[in-house]
Amino acid sequence: MEALQTLWESTALYAFTIGQAVMMLVGALLLFLAIKKKFEPLLLLPIGFGCILANIPMAGFNDPGGLLYYIYEVGISTGVFPLLIFMGVGAMTDFGPLLANPRTLLLGAAAQFGIFATLFGAVLLNYVPGFDFTLQQASAIAIIGGADGPTAIFLTSILAPELLGPIAVAAYSYMALVPIIQPPIMKALTTKEERAIKMEQLRPVARREKIIFPLAALFLTLLFLPTATPLVGMFCLGNLMREAGVVDRLSKTAQNELINIVTIFLGLAVGSKLSAHEFLALETLGILVLGAVAFSIGTAAGVLMAKLLARFSSTPINPLIGAAGVSAVPMAARVVNKVGLEANPQNFLLMHAMGPNVAGVLGSAVAAGVLLALVG
Repeated sequence: MEALQTLWESTALYAFTIGQAVMMLVGALLLFLAIKKKFEPLLLLPIGFGCILANIPMAGFNDPGGLLYYIYEVGISTGVFPLLIFMGVGAMTDFGPLLANPRTLLLGAAAQFGIFATLFGAVLLNYVPGFDFTLQQASAIAIIGGADGPTAIFLTSILAPELLGPIAVAAYSYMALVPIIQPPIMKALTTKEERAIKMEQLRPVARREKIIFPLAALFLTLLFLPTATPLVGMFCLGNLMREAGVVDRLSKTAQNELINIVTIFLGLAVGSKLSAHEFLALETLGILVLGAVAFSIGTAAGVLMAKLLARFSSTPINPLIGAAGVSAVPMAARVVNKVGLEANPQNFLLMHAMGPNVAGVLGSAVAAGVLLALVG
């Protein structure tokens, strides 16, 4: 009987808690959204599986010496994984639409308004019983509004690593829900006539411009906001490798093999932070709500800024393209194109929306740098 008792106590069933069971169901839900609904599958799948692994009793994945422990310590606590992801994203980004219409940089900047509005919202939430966010935690929550997963993880790992799990899940979940969240906001703030506006064809952008731009962006960041240099610098490196035309092997590696490997480890590392004792808290609900608010405000601010630009522009501007400034590349631009086609079947806005879309990537990195400089 003693042997049977020892055997029973060594099983996971003996040590299971209700919280762990709930979190394993959360992991299963993330897998369902990734596989069945195809919501950000490249990240939700490893995050969901990492969540399940992290909540298996006595498996030791998260303990010192465990696989997930080392993945997190090497890649997340050091900030390496988000920076490598940014380099890969830079290598996949074409700044041509932004350079052809530089005004769209303002749309990417306007969409970051959701970040700073939510910062105040997180602070005000402390007046509700049960919530007690520090300024560092509030800043980490606010970055969800940028709809940029790597930036959210990078900033959170520095300012509030204890909130990494819920913030990362919120950031990537709302990125995946762009086709559901954005259209109602876009339609509520525009008329059908505005959504049907056709924009003029973009001018061709010379190769020299594309090479100079990442160098200029890095120089300006170094000069005015050095705290954003890690993110912007790696992004510009990836983009320069793409546009230089002399390191195609490096560029393709950054776009494919490297970013794919890092994405697997990044997802597992984030999933490792979805253990029951860290995730099942009232603060998690507040983070999810604030993340939705941040994303919605960012979308609305981009659309409103585009409407303002249209009033003073000599060429037509469709206000829908402002919604792409939230940085979820390229999904937000595709949603803009889809909503535009619904209003006018001859209205192709994809390339026009890519301008504010890539501007939003830079904008979220700059916003993260500002928050680091203020509260880091």
